[in-house]
Amino acid sequence: MKKVLRLALYAAIVLLGASCSSTKYVPEGFYLLDEVRIHTDNKDVKPSSLSLYVRQNPNAKWFSLVKTQLYVYNMSGRDSTRWINRILHRMGDAPVIYSEDETERTRDEIGKAVRNMGYMGATVAAVPSYKGKKVKLTYRVTTGKAYKVRTLNYDIPDEKIRNYMRQDSAKTYLKEGMLLDVNLLDLERQRITDNLLRNGYYKFNKDYLTYTADTVRNTFLVDLTLHLSPYRGSGDGQAQTHRQYTIDKVNFVTDYNVLQSSALSSIEVNDSVHYKGYPIYYKDNLYLRPRVLTNSLQFTPGSLYNEYDVQRTYANFGRLQALKYTNIRFFEVQRNDSALLNAYVMLTKSKHQSVSFELEGTNSAGDLGAAASVSFQHRNLFKGSELFMVKLRGAYEAVSGLQGSYRDEDYTELGAETTINFPRFLFPFLSSDFRRKIRASTEFGLQYNYQFRPEFTRIVASGSWSYKWGMQQSNMQHRIDLLDINYLYMPWISQEFEEQYLEKDENYILKYNYEDRLIVRTGYSFVYNSAGRALMNNTLIGDSYSVRFNIESAGNLLYLLGRTVGMKKNENDEYTLLNIPFAQYVKGDIDFAKNIMIDNRNSLAFHIGGGIAVPYGNATVVPLEKRYFSGGANSVRGWSVRNLGPGSFPGDGNFLNQTGDIKLDASIEYRTRLFWKFRGAVFVDAGNIWTLRDYKDQPGGQFRFNKFYKQIAVAYGLGLRLDLDFFVLRFDGGMKAVNPAQGAERYPIIHPDFGRDFAFHFAVGYPF
Repeated sequence: MKKVLRLALYAAIVLLGASCSSTKYVPEGFYLLDEVRIHTDNKDVKPSSLSLYVRQNPNAKWFSLVKTQLYVYNMSGRDSTRWINRILHRMGDAPVIYSEDETERTRDEIGKAVRNMGYMGATVAAVPSYKGKKVKLTYRVTTGKAYKVRTLNYDIPDEKIRNYMRQDSAKTYLKEGMLLDVNLLDLERQRITDNLLRNGYYKFNKDYLTYTADTVRNTFLVDLTLHLSPYRGSGDGQAQTHRQYTIDKVNFVTDYNVLQSSALSSIEVNDSVHYKGYPIYYKDNLYLRPRVLTNSLQFTPGSLYNEYDVQRTYANFGRLQALKYTNIRFFEVQRNDSALLNAYVMLTKSKHQSVSFELEGTNSAGDLGAAASVSFQHRNLFKGSELFMVKLRGAYEAVSGLQGSYRDEDYTELGAETTINFPRFLFPFLSSDFRRKIRASTEFGLQYNYQFRPEFTRIVASGSWSYKWGMQQSNMQHRIDLLDINYLYMPWISQEFEEQYLEKDENYILKYNYEDRLIVRTGYSFVYNSAGRALMNNTLIGDSYSVRFNIESAGNLLYLLGRTVGMKKNENDEYTLLNIPFAQYVKGDIDFAKNIMIDNRNSLAFHIGGGIAVPYGNATVVPLEKRYFSGGANSVRGWSVRNLGPGSFPGDGNFLNQTGDIKLDASIEYRTRLFWKFRGAVFVDAGNIWTLRDYKDQPGGQFRFNKFYKQIAVAYGLGLRLDLDFFVLRFDGGMKAVNPAQGAERYPIIHPDFGRDFAFHFAVGYPF
């Protein structure tokens, strides 16, 4: 611990020394831009909303406190031939030299932004404050009085368009008394345009909508009028009425090469088929069934052009793994003065079959091992874009620290799994029209896992039937596990292990999880992410939040069947099916996470979550796979995984006894960009697990309303993350701050001991 403190003190002294020469590379006659601030005289115009228009920002700060990268840059020498200087230059940031031109541009853009908010008389002054070779810059915004809309009028000569606007008027952004906000005016133009694009106006765009604003003399009131301009073709440019377009024909081209010319005449086609009036053109063979193509289509011949239906069609084809790209093109057709469109759905085939290999190293409490897997995928098994996958996996690990004499001291695992995913909703006795409306995928899976340890042999076999669907527009994902059957089989347990653990002190939790067990469950999960499919990277998205909810239940139908037909019971008073007892429980989890952007390099993220699993009926214990644990890389990071709780239970070396039925978790992280692809974090975690019943092997673990808040564990720490865009490597070091375990130091934050209180974690991805 002392060595760590000495290193931290040395680093602080070095950085402090570098900070004293922060202007080392600032030329004579120039100034380092040290700070930029925005002040407004109007509480309704927030400086944070104007910071986007600042063209020149000072050097970035780590955790919004220290300009570490500038100091690293200044630690380098001027000799660019020395490798250490080149490395320091690349790791650091060159000083930001104050530019009067950029300041003037920023002043103009902030002024324009404030005037667009309705403050037409707004002024912006740039006030620099010099000290030595540094300058602090303040933009002072004087908004003046806002202009408001007194009357709202519409100049829409096209009666049909006027009717569409009237029917959709409840969603308008415009109202009398509003500020003359240019941004809202533009949003209204786009809203009207989107509505018309959904009603056949294929060639309409928002430039046909304009405004005139007449100010009332000696007041800050405006008479606002929205105008509709007539359509002007690209030929003679004569004014015409905006036309509604109807879909005439829909054609499919299944072998479109995006690298070739986009002209239809250049596409190589050898044959075609007609299915329900739809021509389907292909080159050598038709790799998708015609019904799959037509079921994915959301617009039909004879219907008005609808941009929303076009986007839904793109989404439907995007779900088909057999396709790589989709391009929908429309061509205008003139017939008897009718406005018609011919549609061509142009599809590019993906690679249907692939084989992949994976190698990994494992480290379980110091026991080293290795694992390998091979998987095969077919993305178009039955010519309906069905995704078929089969995977074989093997693992080996040396086991140490076992008490007793065992014939082997290694762990071997062999596994196989196969899944098939249908990109449509499959369920018996439902009409095809109903199944088509539900844009869900159906997945069936089988798994087999064989585990051989020195103490026992365990086999887990499972089968599943589930549905998944999502609504991209609302950023939601749903999953229903209609049926998930797991069979846990213990064909062999060593006598020594049974005598030493399972029969010793009659540890019911331990014994329950080393017996044959059947789990027949159903479940539902829901995920909402306000960022949608955007890359979850602090530099690319703004504020966002996510909500996750899951509920599942097992054993209810079997228990009802057992009571109805009088199933046989075992010595533990459990109903059995084919002499196998089954689990019965209900479990629910919920988690909320939010990311708040402070600036383009710093953000604040927090999450809170909890869950409860209740055994009942045919069980008094929840199976191990469904119980909660605390500690680890995604929980309270001052403790190792499965090393915290339940409650004030200090642990006894048996990880099964450090599981529970209730879990609470909360975390807050301050995240910052460091340099290159490295990110840093400071975090505080809190939480614990508890049991519903008072088990004698988990003293102090039962949840009690008058005690649980005193058993909340707290940890703090630092994190380093390597963001490689497609995945994130995370290194977190946590220290215990409040330890609820009996017999432990209650507040280790006061007297920290690095060897006792520190836990290191390596993981892939952010913790929340």
